[in-house]
Amino acid sequence: MNPITALVARHRAGSGEGITSVCSANPYVLRASMRQALEDDAPLLVEATSNQVDQFGGYTGMTPADFRRAVLDLADAEGFPAERLILGGDHLGPNTWQDRPAAEAMPLAVELVRAYVAAGYTKIHLDCSMPLQGETAPLTDAVVAERAAVLLAAAESAATDAGIDRDGIVYVIGTEVPTPGGAKETLHDLEPTPATAAVGTLDVHRAAFERAGLADVWPRVVALVVQPAVEFDHLQVIDYVPEATAALQEVIEATPGLVYEAHSTDYQTPEALRALVDDHWAVLKVGPGLTFGLREGLFALDALESELVPEGSATDLRGVVERRMLAEPGRWERYYEGDEHEQRIARTYSYSDRMRYYWPDPEITAATEALLGSLDEVGIPLPLLSQYLPVQYERVREGLLPNRAEDIVLDRVRDVL
Repeated sequence: MNPITALVARHRAGSGEGITSVCSANPYVLRASMRQALEDDAPLLVEATSNQVDQFGGYTGMTPADFRRAVLDLADAEGFPAERLILGGDHLGPNTWQDRPAAEAMPLAVELVRAYVAAGYTKIHLDCSMPLQGETAPLTDAVVAERAAVLLAAAESAATDAGIDRDGIVYVIGTEVPTPGGAKETLHDLEPTPATAAVGTLDVHRAAFERAGLADVWPRVVALVVQPAVEFDHLQVIDYVPEATAALQEVIEATPGLVYEAHSTDYQTPEALRALVDDHWAVLKVGPGLTFGLREGLFALDALESELVPEGSATDLRGVVERRMLAEPGRWERYYEGDEHEQRIARTYSYSDRMRYYWPDPEITAATEALLGSLDEVGIPLPLLSQYLPVQYERVREGLLPNRAEDIVLDRVRDVL
């Protein structure tokens, strides 16, 4: 049985538990996630998005098989049992090819889904909600569901061809609004998905799967993505309000075998996260919030190093990142408006954290490694650690955390988890 299936069954039986979905390809984030899961004696769900990892490499340069190998290599290095790792594919559909007509985009989406399943991913989010060339948004539920059925058939076929037990693959349907990864513009009023829309998504997808001869797969649809009115933009977080989702809670309680999946739960308070799980959002996805925490840790250490080494000898990781983001602005400039000062603040501090796309840059990677090595060489004085990372200072003082730069950064990411 897929561990997600078991989790959903326990949740619906009243266990009150949920699971974090780590949506990041950053090695530091993944290692921190493994350490946290080891301490929690829990499975680890890691998901790659359709623009991050695809059959052509995505923006990470990795295919689904490449990403799986990379995660398994990290698991081996961290001593994390591979059998406790769950790999998922997020927003799998024609998302990357929205500038093409359906006749071109959908075959590419089919190939994408097949690549994920063949590589051993067992949690598949089918999302065909995006309009393609010549189409008007929003698409009708019928069109979205028919396309999802095409991808479902491809996934099941790929599993059979690869000799994979199809019963171990689970599916997620539906999508959230606004755009994944944080809103592109300032948020004002954000409403939960109407209960009628949630029911309609379920009904239309079930009917489309039946017409495609895939009715037997429906019990492996374990989650529905809806908007619980949680989101973040550059400067603010919209916190969860349980009372606003009362009708949605009734829908899922009347639908056996299913839970909700919440996207963009980054930066929610612990109390809000607990409430989301209590209200049946049992899968909580987080991505930018993790690399936001990584940046906080690394930049704090960068400032700390500048206090320790002679002038002109510091790594200046922050300066390297800024220079590379300015040299290659394609992944942030369409999101960050305003004058040069406002854009500079956003590049570093925005909740949407477009900086996350730049950590794999060779110069930034080299500077990060140089910073961590430099601090381990000179040693981190405790008074300076207290100044820049006081929570990690307390753990070092209590003997809970080694006073090593890399361990300190990973611990900062674990604070988010």
